[in-house]
Formats: sequence, C-alpha cells, structure tokens
Amino acid sequence: MAKEAKERAVQLRAEAYGAKSDAERKALEAVYAYEEVLSARNGRKTRAGRTWQMITRHGIIGAVERAVNRPTETQGYIALVEMGLEDYAFENVMLRHTDLFSDQAVKISRERIEQWKNS
Repeated sequence: MAKEAKERAVQLRAEAYGAKSDAERKALEAVYAYEEVLSARNGRKTRAGRTWQMITRHGIIGAVERAVNRPTETQGYIALVEMGLEDYAFENVMLRHTDLFSDQAVKISRERIEQWKNS
C-alpha cells in the first residue's frame, strides 16, 4: 500500500508539472520517484538538483538522453530498485518511447536493463 501511495504521489506531481506528452510525463515521474528515494534515504525532502538543472538546460527529453548516454549507469536506478520503483528508471522510460531518443541511447538502455535483470 505504501508503494502505491508513493507511485500516486509521483504521478500527481508529474501531472502538475505540465508535461506536453506521455513521454515527458513518464520522464518527470522518474525524476519525482528518484526524489522520493533521496528523501527517504536522507530523512528529509531532497530534490534532484543536478537533474533539474539538466532539464532546465536541455528539456526533459534531452535530459533523459544525456543521463542515459553517460558512460556509467544512472545513480538513480539502484536506489529505485531498493524502493521497488525500478519501472521509473530513465532507461525504462526511454524503451517505452524509443522514437524520441537516439539509437545509441536506446541501445545503452537495452543493454543496461539486460545487465540489471541478470545481476
């Protein structure tokens, strides 16, 4: 029940942000889910400051592309798995909307998810 409440809170926050497409909404949900994880770890409300800076500079879709294209996996994934929110990882968002991202980023996402499944 707590997981469902967290997921609903994440969805409401993403809707309130004003996403222009389903892909943007899902990506924003990923950011808000990550903030939930950070807040739980820190025992106080914590924002994903660097992610929001990237979103401001590059837009939500551009920020997801940049985060996934980094040489190492996003830090948020492991934290999201620990909270049972792995569906919110940028890599999963990207695979649901492959037409919006580069072939390279989609390939990286697929490889990472396969690695995570096999770990």
